[in-house]
Amino acid sequence: MTLFDEPALRRARRSAAREAVPLAARMRPRDLSEFVGQEHILGAGTWLRAAIDRDELSSVILFGPPGTGKSTVAQIIAGRTKSHFEQFSAVTAGIADVRKVMVRAAQRLAGGAPPARPGRRTILFIDEIHRFNKAQQDAFLPFVENGTIILIGATTENPFFEINAPLLSRSRILVFEPLTPEQLGIIVDRALADAERGLGDLRVALEPPARAHLLDASRGDARVALNALEIAAALAGPAAEGKRVIILPLIEHALQQPLLTYDKEGDKHYDIISAFIKSMRGSDPDAALHWLARMLKAGEDPRFIARRLVIHAAEDVGNADPRALLVATSAAHAVEFVGLPEAQIPLAQATIYIATAPKSNSVVVALGRALEDVERRVPPPVPMHLRSASYPGAARLGHGKGYLYPHDFPGHVVRQDYLPPGAKSGPYYVPSDSGYEREIAQRLREWEKLRGAPQEPKDEQ
Repeated sequence: MTLFDEPALRRARRSAAREAVPLAARMRPRDLSEFVGQEHILGAGTWLRAAIDRDELSSVILFGPPGTGKSTVAQIIAGRTKSHFEQFSAVTAGIADVRKVMVRAAQRLAGGAPPARPGRRTILFIDEIHRFNKAQQDAFLPFVENGTIILIGATTENPFFEINAPLLSRSRILVFEPLTPEQLGIIVDRALADAERGLGDLRVALEPPARAHLLDASRGDARVALNALEIAAALAGPAAEGKRVIILPLIEHALQQPLLTYDKEGDKHYDIISAFIKSMRGSDPDAALHWLARMLKAGEDPRFIARRLVIHAAEDVGNADPRALLVATSAAHAVEFVGLPEAQIPLAQATIYIATAPKSNSVVVALGRALEDVERRVPPPVPMHLRSASYPGAARLGHGKGYLYPHDFPGHVVRQDYLPPGAKSGPYYVPSDSGYEREIAQRLREWEKLRGAPQEPKDEQ
């Protein structure tokens, strides 16, 4: 073999390695300088960064969605610590395997296991730790408690539901966030440029529309983005001058997700949310669900959808069905508490409830009338009988004098002015004849009759 053959040999070896190991595994960051994202956990001055740098780690639970770097952080720790590092996946390993590790960890800490290094700690990384039930988790709790092992647990499930409370109390909970499109862009661009571990020697060109869809549709998961990029590069094949050009259809095929024409910052964003709201206002649950599905599939922020549901429940249903606002706010809470994809279900429930509820805009009309009067009229002072008399000296100023306590009168209603003279141009709230507002309207009419009748305080009981 001549020197001229060596570059070809190196390329052949890289090609073989590429076929054997997925791109996402090859591009896994080797140290913290290559790690992208999670600055709130690994940035300068954070506890975890300092603990890794000083090799003074304590037990932690890494909680977050897939492809955000939990296992990578564990691998970086393994490469830097002087402690013995053991790794398990709760998907494939049983609790018996973990117990064996703990026995060896105890021996290692005492200096009785080869190689003999008295006092050497053991770090145990358990991926998908939520796969162990709580009874199984009890098996390694004593070893965490007495310091025999330092536990790093990674989970995609809420640890407060899936991990034993005693174990949680002895561990720090570190929450990993989905990567932003900008952070995914750094990872993708690095893979395209890296000739040793990435796709650099394949001369791959990723067209802008394809890149934008890849970053958006990967939903913050670096593994999804790199896997799709690798598939698309293979599908592209060498073209003119040996280049591989990845166009949008290739990325769509690789992701198995077509591009929806929806721009979260542009006109379609506002057009679709408008169609969503108008469908609910028009009492068409199927249409409302269609627009909801379009937004969810396109990656719209579920919190934005939840906020619109809350607003719409008050604006277009209002007191015709006061429960609509409760359902909407519960859905908004579910978005924060559960997260996607499960939060899609309460969002759909709220959408259907609001679309099928009786409608009234009396609340928003009433607010508009009140705001208009406040803006156009000089604000008069608060009448004396309505002023606070709760502090010392208020009574001497006449505050509260003449106030009639409604509970002292029949029906808990009394004829009394609650506004200054001239403050109001006309009635603000006029209930509709829809849903629960029919009862409100009837109640207001009854109260008006009571106020118009001669009133005397109720007899003391």
